[in-house]
Amino acid sequence: MRRWGAWVAGAVFIYAIYLLLTLWTGKVGVWSLGELIGGAVIALLGAIPLTHFVFKREDLRLLQPHRWILFIFYLVGPFFLSMARANIDVAYRVITGKIRPGIVRFQPHLKTDFGRTLLANSITLTPGTLTVDVDDSTGEFYVHWIYVRDPEPRPEDVCGPFPSWARRIAE
Repeated sequence: MRRWGAWVAGAVFIYAIYLLLTLWTGKVGVWSLGELIGGAVIALLGAIPLTHFVFKREDLRLLQPHRWILFIFYLVGPFFLSMARANIDVAYRVITGKIRPGIVRFQPHLKTDFGRTLLANSITLTPGTLTVDVDDSTGEFYVHWIYVRDPEPRPEDVCGPFPSWARRIAE
């Protein structure tokens, strides 16, 4: 039964995106009847691979509304502040030439693929760091860092609060 819930949620999500993208394209009203029917068909068919690949396990945590609110809060708060600090730090290092680049390895202890993906993307989007590899078997991250202070850093040294936020949002 949970599979049907994921399918319905996926179809509603796809249909909402479709309606948003085709807003005010109808001749009568906001949408035409053909667009509404076509969007419904696309949403119903598009939800099948979405539920098969995205929700391949019976894990529907990502559909919980509080996780979306946490994600938005994360983007606006900690992620934005870390990006601003990293931009200033990289500008300082470029101007002064004080860089010590290297690849470091650390274990963030994330269990889900979504948590690892969220962390890897957050690291890569932050100036001065780049996720090079994530070991699937151990969950270790390999990150190119513009200024390596410690060859065996803690996750907080490399990417600040990102691992704890990825854990809150995805696990």
